[in-house]
Amino acid sequence: MKIIEVKLPDHSYNVEIETGILNCTGQLVSSVWSERKIALVSDSNVAPLYQDQVADALTSVGFTVHNYQFPAGEASKSLSVLADLTRDMAADGFTRDDGVIALGGGVTGDLAGFLAATYMRGISLIQMPTSLLAQVDSSVGGKTAVDLDTTKNIIGSFYQPDLVIIDPETLNTLDRRDLVEGYGEIVKVAALTDGKLWDLVQEINSPADILANAEELSQLSIKYKADVVMGDEKEGGLRQVLNFGHTIGHAIEALAGGKLRHGEAVSIGMVAITRIFEEKGLTQSGVTQKLTDRLEAVGLPITSSLLDSEAVFDKIKNDKKNHAGHLNLIYLHQIGGPAIKSIPSEEIRDFLDIKTLQS
Repeated sequence: MKIIEVKLPDHSYNVEIETGILNCTGQLVSSVWSERKIALVSDSNVAPLYQDQVADALTSVGFTVHNYQFPAGEASKSLSVLADLTRDMAADGFTRDDGVIALGGGVTGDLAGFLAATYMRGISLIQMPTSLLAQVDSSVGGKTAVDLDTTKNIIGSFYQPDLVIIDPETLNTLDRRDLVEGYGEIVKVAALTDGKLWDLVQEINSPADILANAEELSQLSIKYKADVVMGDEKEGGLRQVLNFGHTIGHAIEALAGGKLRHGEAVSIGMVAITRIFEEKGLTQSGVTQKLTDRLEAVGLPITSSLLDSEAVFDKIKNDKKNHAGHLNLIYLHQIGGPAIKSIPSEEIRDFLDIKTLQS
């Protein structure tokens, strides 16, 4: 078993990674929680696959489990679904001494995490991500949120779990598109770090390669993210580098109306922002092509007709990472060399030249 420690000033926890670890859920959870009532939250895709298995493992060691399910999809990451889950937990008599387990992908982790953060002002949380995107990205670091209208993650909190349990075996039940979109976040981390992870992604040329190397890809990606989070838990400085590709990516994801997955949008966003900075001479020549090669190797998109829309600038200007009239753009000096450039919001349209975005 690979264990990554996340040590924060007020709350520390382990990320435990091993193929087949889902079968050990009862022992793992009982190592951090006393006997209590557990809200086991999954969506309509994941619940039929794993919810009963995990619930049985938990009840076998003395926990009382209530299974909750919501419709799969980003549309469920909403205040209305959050309210429904809160009502269900209240009706079932959950108290501050109980806990929530998020069993599923990124939507589940964000939604159930925010549910734990807000129910009775906060109860215990464990993340059990079952998608590659959730395993390498949203399950670690404590970001929880719901969307409002077309604005992603606008209502949320930083709320750390007590444990993260990752079983790479769950990736075998993902369809190709769901698997590959998570790999977009891995390429992002590899480009930020260089080193062993960047070397490993050079060997990934198909979805089958992703599955064959999933445990090591997850371990290296999570280790980097954990180190960043430990240095900057609330995204005041260093942690902003994890938003590489997200400013443009979130904008086109919102405009796509559900037709683009998060990892696909980030893939497009990384290439777009890198091309802009490379053409301005701020990124080393050839970096855009290196990113493009690694993303296209597994079938990730690298451009979108949505970049041709004026609306993309409105989304970017209203990004929640806008601080005091400035937007911090994350870019690469070179592979392994992330940097931050602060641009006044009113200058964003000129800086992100739409002709450059279209190229």
